[in-house]
Order: sequence, then structure tokens, then C-alpha cells
Amino acid sequence: MLTLGTGTAPSVTTGGTCSCDPSPMAVPVRRVVGTDVLYRHISTGQPCWISTSDGSRLPLAIGRWLGGAASTQADRAVDEALLERCLGPTVDVGCGPGRLTAALAGRGVTSLGVDVSAVAVEMTLQRGGRAIHHDVFAPMPDATTWTHALLADGNIGIGGNPVRLLQRVRQLLHPEGRVVADVERSQSGVRSEDRRWETHQAVSRWFPWVLVGADAVGALAEAAGFHVVSTDEVADRSVVVLQAV
Repeated sequence: MLTLGTGTAPSVTTGGTCSCDPSPMAVPVRRVVGTDVLYRHISTGQPCWISTSDGSRLPLAIGRWLGGAASTQADRAVDEALLERCLGPTVDVGCGPGRLTAALAGRGVTSLGVDVSAVAVEMTLQRGGRAIHHDVFAPMPDATTWTHALLADGNIGIGGNPVRLLQRVRQLLHPEGRVVADVERSQSGVRSEDRRWETHQAVSRWFPWVLVGADAVGALAEAAGFHVVSTDEVADRSVVVLQAV
């Protein structure tokens, strides 16, 4: 799991996904908290998972989210595929703990992470990336100067409306800019759902999310003013590149 220290980079005490106990009997009455509080809870090693509006419970892939020693070889292969496609100044939308923002900076690529979680931004800064605590739909610094926008870990689903998100990203990009994203290979079409993060002690508020399959990216891209340049299968993900038109 993830441990946050004051002024130090997050460290990993166990890898892979968070443990997930889906038994209803294991979940007492819990308080609703903000995402930052959940991040802090998770960092102490508490079991965590994602609940969906259809009643499903999924493990939270903390190892992939953190990157580095916590991630698997497959996770790192997907990350490398994303990074090597970001060839110029890149805005990382929903950067989380900043593994990709910091990796780009380490390669000499100008990058900026954007996240609505102050804790995620803190983690990004601690590992050497540049990030802001910000809503991507609000006015953004350096708009139209970014040649690439990164939507990693299925972040094309942020906000529950991929077309709206892509349209917003297009406003941030240089006129010939590109979006680099990854989606689940096993997903087909578009599936909307509400999600929340959970531990045994607390839950986040519900938030809208969309799962997008590679077969659906083309239509969404076209509706938002992009076309698909490439789609490559890497481990359990499909890495797609969209070009603004």
C-alpha cells in the first residue's frame, strides 16, 4: 500500500491492488468523506475497493496507480507505451500521484499534472513532477500551448461524458495537438456507471464514470473534433492516439 510522509515521496509497503473484501457483512455503517480523506485512509494500508452503481465491487489498482516498485511488468509496459507517444509539452489530465507527469519531466518533456485531489497533487510534487490542484473544466494555464494531452488509466471516462471531456481537452491543445489515452482491452462499447471509493471505515461520494472500449473511441473522437491515428494493444490495455482536426 501507499504511505505518505511529510516532505517525502510516497513509499509502498505492499504491491498490486488493494485488498478487497466484498462481503456485505464486512462493511459497517461508514461516513461519507472527500476523496482526499480516502487517499489518506488508503495510504495507511486499509483495504480499499471501488463500488459501482450496479452493485459490483472492484479492487482498486493501487500498484498501477502508484507506479514504480508497486507496479507489475505489464503496468510498466503500458506506461512506457503512453510515455513514448508524448513527444512534446504534455498536460496529464487526472494525474493522480503523478507517476507519468514525473516520468515525462525526467525525460526532459515539459509536463503539467492536473487533479481535483490536493493529496494527489502533493504526491506528484513530492516525486518531482509539476502539478496543480484544479478542475480541468475551469480556466487552465497555458491553454493551446500543449501539444499532447494524456488520459491515462481510463481517464477518458472522467466526468461521465467522454465527448465533453475530449472537447475540453481540444481547447487546451495546440491546433495540431494529440491525445494519448489507454482503455481496457476487455471493454467493448461505452458503459456509464456511478462509482465510489470505499474502505471499511469510510466511503467517497458517488461520481459519474464511463468505461470506453477501443471499438468506441473512433466515434467519440469524431464527435469531439479528433480522429484516431493509432490503436495498439499493450498488455491488458489498448493505447490510442487521437489527432485534432
